[in-house]
Amino acid sequence: MNLWSFFWQKIYEINWLLPALIYVLGFIGVAMIYAATDGVWHHGAQQHLIRLILAGGLMLIVALIDIRFWYHLAYPIYAGALALLAGVHYFGVVKNGSRRWLDLGITDIQPSEIMKLAIVLALARYYHDLDRDRVSHVFGLLGALVLIAMPAQFILQQPDLGTTLLLTMTALAMVFLAGINWRVIVAGITTAAVAVPLFVRFGLQEYQRKRIMTFFDPSIDPTGAGYHITQSKIALGSGGVSGKGFMQGTQRQLEYVPENRTDFIFTVIGEEFGLVGGLITMLLYMMLIGICIWMALQCRHKFSQLLILGLTSTFALYVFINLAMVMGLAPVVGVPLPLISYGGTVILTVMTGFGLMLSAHLYMQSELPRGGR
Repeated sequence: MNLWSFFWQKIYEINWLLPALIYVLGFIGVAMIYAATDGVWHHGAQQHLIRLILAGGLMLIVALIDIRFWYHLAYPIYAGALALLAGVHYFGVVKNGSRRWLDLGITDIQPSEIMKLAIVLALARYYHDLDRDRVSHVFGLLGALVLIAMPAQFILQQPDLGTTLLLTMTALAMVFLAGINWRVIVAGITTAAVAVPLFVRFGLQEYQRKRIMTFFDPSIDPTGAGYHITQSKIALGSGGVSGKGFMQGTQRQLEYVPENRTDFIFTVIGEEFGLVGGLITMLLYMMLIGICIWMALQCRHKFSQLLILGLTSTFALYVFINLAMVMGLAPVVGVPLPLISYGGTVILTVMTGFGLMLSAHLYMQSELPRGGR
């Protein structure tokens, strides 16, 4: 079989239902960003569409590359992302009081977004290479915890609590999926029950603690830390069952909800399309996540299974945390709604992640080495 025949065969074998759902959600994002910016096409909607198209091309390229290539690059990608995080710590650009970006001259990049992919790749390879009887061994656990702790510490110092939580929760989900012993899980939960209150008391900055307190009672600071949650609930409730109609949202027009084209874009959906629009959006996300899990179950080796499940966990946590935050069920932590919220680095990261999932599924019959051999 020549190269072109092989290429077109792989194109045909791609599970095209996944990209189709990705672009349905992406186009919903274009429409909602257009509405959130009062119908000004070049204030976000146009850029979002261009990014979707370009990132879709990148997703296809990543998908067509043999999964063995990504297996061998897992640790180098992790090391590179960690070096970029260290660079942010010393040379990063400060925006809105946070040091999260590196200025590359032509553009800024957010290395914490790259690390969301890198940590999944690194842990998938780590557990693929690790003997099963060492998964719950103290040294097996220590290796995973070191891989998790190094980037988490850098990201927490930026400070970026939302990304730290997202990265840590994804990594711990992968440790669980790797087959860790239940006794270790119980011990971990017990330790967390003691450590989390101490972390909230001594490890968080004052504004972060204030966000958590306002989550429990927004009336503590209705014009400050509680403003986002209060206005978000009003916008969602005002949409009723069927919504006010496209471009008809009064809360949006009067700009009561801050960040309504980024982290709080779901309020635009809720106000203009009501409960029905919100439920349809959530159903599309559930379908997308379900397809990813189905793809993972079809893979025959641990690296591909953990890679897909880890990236799916990241995506699902994006969705869950954002929706919970917007509905007032979680504190405001600055996590966007993937594929719908405006943001360049997030789109690039999410679409690359889907490309890796498609690659793992497309080459699920490939033989992978153990221990890098």
